[in-house]
Amino acid sequence: MSQPPTPEAGVPVCYRHPDRESHIRCQRCGRPICPDCMREASVGFQCPECVAEGHKQTRQARTAYGGLRPTNATLTSGVLIALNAAVWIAITITGGGASRLVDLLALRTNGLCLTSQGGFDVARDRCESVGTFLPGVVDGATWQLLTSGFAHVSIAHIAFNMFALYVLGPQLEQALGRGRFLALYFMSLLGGSVAVLWLAGQYGATLGASGAIYGLFAALFVMVRKVGGDLRQLGVLIAINVFITFAVPNISWQGHLGGFVVGGVVALLLVYAPRGSRRTTYQVLTVGAVGLLLAALVVARVALLS
Repeated sequence: MSQPPTPEAGVPVCYRHPDRESHIRCQRCGRPICPDCMREASVGFQCPECVAEGHKQTRQARTAYGGLRPTNATLTSGVLIALNAAVWIAITITGGGASRLVDLLALRTNGLCLTSQGGFDVARDRCESVGTFLPGVVDGATWQLLTSGFAHVSIAHIAFNMFALYVLGPQLEQALGRGRFLALYFMSLLGGSVAVLWLAGQYGATLGASGAIYGLFAALFVMVRKVGGDLRQLGVLIAINVFITFAVPNISWQGHLGGFVVGGVVALLLVYAPRGSRRTTYQVLTVGAVGLLLAALVVARVALLS
């Protein structure tokens, strides 16, 4: 195999490929570069090392509230919608409201023994011989605090919640950044679950993403208020949803209330955080404190009912 010709003495060669003659220089460092090493820049060409260094030095764009500006603000909401839809499909094909998945995923404060004569407050070991035990948070099914926010039975229920997420989610993610938006969403979801734990009946099952959705409504209200926007249309929309909450039977006002309150508090902590280098630290600590408070309320409720 023939070797490539060696450039004549005094002829500039590529700093990465000494066997290649080069008359083009990097616009940043001045080193000769061959066509394989040239990276197009705003003016001329740069070498790979200078391009990589430039990327390190370029500050990523941030939102008005400190988060990294997402390149695709619909991605997170799309993933959340897909997860909700997947769980709904699984519940539907396994029996709908009678699916065992509902028993496991829906939020129930206290466990219940389901028999042919109805539901009874019976210990798990005694229930196994007479019926089906439906676990609750007091029995250790703490996952229900989260999974209940992804479970739906009625198609109208999931359709309303996912449409609201489709509309509100990208706006909030664009304004807050992906990490802060996810913190808002899941804190609102948990806030709704904790309110159900304390304010609803011990043996009823609660499910749906409504707590998280109401938290998004509250957050948007806070943000519009922060920038001095017109709140009339949003206020009317929230009022209509509150009316539906109390006018339509079998809707958990406790979950809606908890999600709205916690979402509003988290939004206040995010958008009114002091500007500067410590803003992110302040947001992490204060929102984390809300999470610890919610966890403490769960522990207190379980201890009270145990």
